[in-house]
Amino acid sequence: MAKFTTRLDNNFCFLSHNTSTSQSSIILNRTSRKNLQLQLSPSKHRLNFEALCSIKEKENVKGEIEKVGGGASSGGLVNGVRVEELDRKTGLGRENASKEAGFDLVWPPWKNIPQRYKLIGTTSLAFVICNMDKVNLSVAIIPMSHQFGWNSSVAGVVQSSFFWGYALSQLPGGWLSKLFGGRKVLEIGVLAWSLATALVPILAGFMPGLLLSRVLVGIGEGVSPSAATDLIARSIPLEERSRAVSFVFGGLSVGSVTGLLVAPTLIQNLGWESVFYLFGFLGIWWYLGFHFLGEGRASDAVEVEHVAPLQSANLHKLWNNSLEELAETKTSWSNTQEELRASLKDVPWKAFFRLPAVWAMIYAHFCGSWGHYTCLSWLPTFFSEELNLNLREAAWVSILPPLASVFVTSIAAQFSDNLIANGVETTTVRKICQAISFLSPATCMILSSLDLGLQPWEIVGILSCGLALSSFALSGLYCTHQDISPEYASILLGITNTVGAVPGIVGVALTGFLLDSTHSWSMSLFAPSIFFYLTGTIVWLAFASSKPQSFSESD
Repeated sequence: MAKFTTRLDNNFCFLSHNTSTSQSSIILNRTSRKNLQLQLSPSKHRLNFEALCSIKEKENVKGEIEKVGGGASSGGLVNGVRVEELDRKTGLGRENASKEAGFDLVWPPWKNIPQRYKLIGTTSLAFVICNMDKVNLSVAIIPMSHQFGWNSSVAGVVQSSFFWGYALSQLPGGWLSKLFGGRKVLEIGVLAWSLATALVPILAGFMPGLLLSRVLVGIGEGVSPSAATDLIARSIPLEERSRAVSFVFGGLSVGSVTGLLVAPTLIQNLGWESVFYLFGFLGIWWYLGFHFLGEGRASDAVEVEHVAPLQSANLHKLWNNSLEELAETKTSWSNTQEELRASLKDVPWKAFFRLPAVWAMIYAHFCGSWGHYTCLSWLPTFFSEELNLNLREAAWVSILPPLASVFVTSIAAQFSDNLIANGVETTTVRKICQAISFLSPATCMILSSLDLGLQPWEIVGILSCGLALSSFALSGLYCTHQDISPEYASILLGITNTVGAVPGIVGVALTGFLLDSTHSWSMSLFAPSIFFYLTGTIVWLAFASSKPQSFSESD
């Protein structure tokens, strides 16, 4: 933190600026009302500016100079006066009880923001990048299919490969988040999926390599929901939880909007490869910024209260502290294997699956993911082929559902938190929100599937409204994990998200296969989603619960 201090004395005033890395002094000696002299004295440890302004005439200052002129041999000189001696003789040292007028320049600007808000904000930004890297292929798949000669079935397999890794990383992500904390897991996940995204253009001509790169993207993104859930469960109180979950996971909708908005322009001007390079770089940039933010938070814990340069004793102390920290790190890593085994034994797996509410969460997650993932992957192609739109128009129209979801998410969060604050039972609130998130898109898909003579813009509007209202799930299903057990919330989400990733594997590929077989978007895209939305609603209303659970294996 930079600190500026202005001190007024009888004869002089000075301005000092301190950081932990450098020091220098600016001494201003006004020997008359017309003349002002300035000298900068640098030091390698700390930055210290001192402005000494005499309010007396030159004769008075000269008297002080004569008094201290024969001082010690060390120290800088200002008009023949040694700075250290002048400080001591004129009462400018720290021991002097002169009046001080000071102000702190807070840097970085987010320094005083509560830590839980900084975590939620940066996690939401990670989710923005997450969905940008998820939807980029749904747009790029159109020119890639033309270049490499892929049919709908092959394109479906390529798009579904992301969900292979996504499904594999759910349970490990939840377990690692509980063990090491969601922050560390999120950092590693973002870096992994960003590097894999940047590799897609290099491996696109080699199908096994392309599939592997998308699997790695899925693995990186798969640990993120559990990591975010762990952060929220540990740092956010119940009355703020719906808004926190909605803000973080609402970043997915913002990411979809951003990706679908930017990708077509990049593809048309720079080629489809540019989408993967740019989006991958954004993730790496986030990782570096998030890592820097963590280091800044650690360094801010140490207040620098003195302006004197660091002495050799202080450097020696810092060196010893560093060695001690290194030894502690080595010791902690030596115990990691034992902690991993112990943590697996501590998880009450049997107790999870004895609770009907957990099964309701699992099936609801599966049903919601079927409609979400199939539409996310195939809507741009649907708008392009069925509504005869070009690549840019199809992508921009595909923006409407996630764009509307951003507004619906904020409304749903406020709606559910207000109900809970007014005394409505938490389970009732979660059931209402999840029922809205299922029945709304099911109704709109039924309307779009029927031959009602609707215009293309009417179909777009109906689907956008229905898919936007599905965001009520962020105040329904996605809050239930934390409601039931904050301690095991990340693992519970890992369980439900593992099953929820299956529609990404099966549903996305099956949609392409059915489309080649039936040539009907109603049968291939909408009919399966309608079925799962309706059955999911029934199961959720019958068995869902937000009652806190102890999950004791002895129960």
